[in-house]
Amino acid sequence: MWRSTLRVAMPLNLSYIPIGLACGILLHAAGFNTFLTGLVSLLVFSGGGQFLIATMLTINSPLLSIVLMLFFLELRYALLSSSLSPYLKGQSNRFLFIFAVSLNDENYAINYLKFATDKKWTVREALAVEHYSLLFWATSNVIGSLIGSALKIDLSVVHFALTSLFLYMIVMQLKSHLTVLICLVSAVLAAFFMIVTKSTLGLVIATIVASLIGFGLEELLQKKMPNSHWLRRMHSPGSKKSVVEHSDAN
Repeated sequence: MWRSTLRVAMPLNLSYIPIGLACGILLHAAGFNTFLTGLVSLLVFSGGGQFLIATMLTINSPLLSIVLMLFFLELRYALLSSSLSPYLKGQSNRFLFIFAVSLNDENYAINYLKFATDKKWTVREALAVEHYSLLFWATSNVIGSLIGSALKIDLSVVHFALTSLFLYMIVMQLKSHLTVLICLVSAVLAAFFMIVTKSTLGLVIATIVASLIGFGLEELLQKKMPNSHWLRRMHSPGSKKSVVEHSDAN
């Protein structure tokens, strides 16, 4: 059984290697030794979360700001895990705890797909997928940390890499015109609250306020103006659908 499960998880495991190496290198540059890098990989197990930690440490953010930002970033796992709950009925609290702490976005996607399409997929196999991905991720982080200890990395490179990463994450979330508006609003709020608070705690406040504004606007538009252009989904310029729509318009 372990071979078939490993085969299912292997594409994900291999994709973790380059990102995990980069994460380990950046964590080392941010002040983590190899042991702490491995520990945070096991306890946090989130690429976005660990890159966030590295980012905020390099700008000397207070611990409270880091913890709060990490909390809100990882809050999505409550929604992900709830969608898996029907497949985990009858399991012990111990099993659910172990399953929850090794859950992340990618292994969730694999397990949800397998549960939905393969009636023979078991919770033990799902847990094995999580542990395989965790093993590859943590190992890649540790190796990356060792590489980072052998190389001298300029923190300006770290800042550039992390800024590029989070810009990419933002672009991947631009699914409607409303999300573009909320991104702009959150940027303005982040600058405002950081000036007011004179610390990165302003980022936490800006995140909460922007999220509430976005949620409120989306709910209002869906009820009052369901055909509003703000809710219109965005398509890449090269997508087939965009080309068809453009041709129809002409």
